[in-house]
Amino acid sequence: MANFTLAELPPLPSYTLTARPSMITGVPDVVLQLIAPVIAYWVVSLFFHILDAYDLCSQYRLHTPAEVLKRNHVTRYEVLRDVILQQIIQTTFGLALAYFDPVETVGREEHDIACWAQRLRVAQRYIPSLLSVVGLDAMALGKQWHDTLPQLAGAVSGGLYATESFASWEASVARFIYWIGIPVIQFTVAIFIVDTWQYFLHRAMHMNKFLYTTLHSRHHRLYVPYAFGALYNHPLEGFLLDTLGTGLAYLVTGMTVRQGMWFFTCSTIKTVDDHCGYAFPWDPLQHITSNNATYHDVHHQSWGIKTNFSQPFFTFWDRILNTAWTGGDVSSRYERDRISAQRKVDADAAIAKPSVVNSPEINLEQAKQQAQASQRQVLDDKQYGGARILLEEEKEEQEAKQSLRRSTRRKSGFDAKSISDRVAGSLHSRSTAILHADGMH
Repeated sequence: MANFTLAELPPLPSYTLTARPSMITGVPDVVLQLIAPVIAYWVVSLFFHILDAYDLCSQYRLHTPAEVLKRNHVTRYEVLRDVILQQIIQTTFGLALAYFDPVETVGREEHDIACWAQRLRVAQRYIPSLLSVVGLDAMALGKQWHDTLPQLAGAVSGGLYATESFASWEASVARFIYWIGIPVIQFTVAIFIVDTWQYFLHRAMHMNKFLYTTLHSRHHRLYVPYAFGALYNHPLEGFLLDTLGTGLAYLVTGMTVRQGMWFFTCSTIKTVDDHCGYAFPWDPLQHITSNNATYHDVHHQSWGIKTNFSQPFFTFWDRILNTAWTGGDVSSRYERDRISAQRKVDADAAIAKPSVVNSPEINLEQAKQQAQASQRQVLDDKQYGGARILLEEEKEEQEAKQSLRRSTRRKSGFDAKSISDRVAGSLHSRSTAILHADGMH
């Protein structure tokens, strides 16, 4: 086995550190890191909102517009207000942390790549010993391949090369490790941290009555989730669940500012997509992981609220701890909710617009003038009219309205003729001059 010292290894290049230039001139990367997720949130949400507003891709919707209207217990304005508040809190917290961070520098990338190449060279010392275990002579193989496969010969010989610099394969592998391998590991660990943090905190908020009623119940006012309601939370819950969770993952994995920008933005887009209310067959985010809009929507239903806690990336904690939905096919449950919501919308429509479909259009201004003239005529009629008559008419009008409400609850629409007869009868019991008041101005 060859013995290496640092002096025998290829030397490391020198470097000079300089401040990293901004991606966008005039916008510091730390600011871009914080505003990019916010921009992504509203751009993606706007896309799904346009689909909702213009009823596009309705065949992929998990819920109908009637369900959004009747099953949610919060207005869109309240959702918008609370989401903006949470984003202000996140941005402020991020700026406060960035104030204490050192300035990010560049210039030592080639030095760090060379460090990885040195590690690869040192690791090759163990190849002869490993080959000897299976009865192979590493030195003999090195001599045999020296002319035809010089780099392979150097590797099996324990890292003995004819040149003093790194072999080309060592430099290539070191660059791959530095630029791809390490970032992939960082992102994988960060995803694990976020999923773990959010699963256990999310589950705790459902299992603890105080936490649920005080904090998490606000998010569940959205029985029918939609895109820009993804971050609709109690401000304290949003800070604990989202801001601290992703911030911890960012710090533990040692990401750069730009890596953090991509991680925060991707996490935000994934969260919006999980609440979008659409099950698209061509949405890559809904197929890369099993945690998607369909999976999370079950959690927002009253019958699935104690299941499917995992978010936003993978579902391994639900599977490990047996909290995934196991109630089978949910299509009949969804259909029942759709029918119930539509019935409520139809009932409201029947009350708001009774079935006087063929009645002539009413001139409201003329009707107002006639009513005022009628009141003056009654007040001027000292023998049969006066304020007492107006009070009696008002009372009868109230009784007619109550009768109309009772009739509407029994059937859609109402009998316009009976109301007309009632009013006519009331007028006939007064002065005959009242019947002609509409022509007196």
